[in-house]
Parts: sequence; C-alpha cells; structure tokens
Amino acid sequence: MRGRGSLSSERKSEITEWYQQHSDSIFRYILLMVRDNQQAEDLTQETFIKAFNYYDNFERKANPKTWLFRIAHNLTIDFIRKQKPLELLKDLVFPGKNTNNTPEGIAEIKENSTELYQALGRLKSPYREVIILRKIREFSIEETGEILNWPQSKVKNTLFRALSALEKQLNKEGIIHEKN
Repeated sequence: MRGRGSLSSERKSEITEWYQQHSDSIFRYILLMVRDNQQAEDLTQETFIKAFNYYDNFERKANPKTWLFRIAHNLTIDFIRKQKPLELLKDLVFPGKNTNNTPEGIAEIKENSTELYQALGRLKSPYREVIILRKIREFSIEETGEILNWPQSKVKNTLFRALSALEKQLNKEGIIHEKN
C-alpha cells in the first residue's frame, strides 16, 4: 500500500500535467463566457484548485479535459449568476427565436473574429456555451453533454437553436446577409 505522501505527490504531478495541457483552452473558454481577462484568469486558477481538492472524486470514466471543463463551466456559471441575476432571468423569460438557417461555417471560419465573439456575447448563456464547446472548442456531443450536465438530445437541440440565433444576430449586425 502506498503512503499518503505518495498519493499527494501523484495528485500534484497529474494536476500539474493537466494544467500544462489544458489551462490555455480552459482560460479561453472562460474568457468567452465572462469577457473579463482578470476574472477568466481567476476562474481558471479556481478550476485547477477545485480539481486538486476533488481529485479523489474523479472516476476516470471521463476524459480529464472533459472533467476540467465541467468544473470550469460550473465555476463560471456560478460567477455569472452572482454578477448578473437580472440578465439570467430575462434570458429565461425571453428566449431567442428559431430560424431555418445555421451559420456553422461562419462559426468555424471566423474563430478569431471580434465580430463573431461580440455577437456570441449577445446570445443567452446556454446558446453561447453550447456554441463555444461544440464549434469553437470542438468537443463531441457526448463530451458537451457531460460538461453541461445535459442529455445529448438537449445538446443537439440547443446547438441547432443557438446557431440559428447566432445567424440572426450576425444578420442583424450586418456581418452576414440573409440568404434569398
């Protein structure tokens, strides 16, 4: 049986490795959600502190990256809820409308586009989250469901609605033009 020090050393080593592998992408994900550099840095650090503290709860059925993104997602949503409760309530009362066209190609092509990120920022939180995870961070439907704690059918349906809402927002801002 290993001593307690060995387990702690193993934990530190693995969390450090995960930090080196995933901290940049987790930071970028959080930054897209909160749009504040310092807060994104703080929440990224909190993500890895929480991962360290709850290391024994990681069942290793999921990919470590998915588990870390789940922690980051929960911390970010908690932060947003504390900062903007009225905006979240408004999002629940006035959900976006659905259209038939989706701008999937635009989301992939314009990953670094300021206009796209501004339009994403105007979408309601669940739409923004699912687009970021699926189209920008390129998580699978299953991984996205794990991170958001949603069934796969909800990921698919929300993504469809989110991409439609994004296209509508991009049309409204004149970034793309409606198809005839």
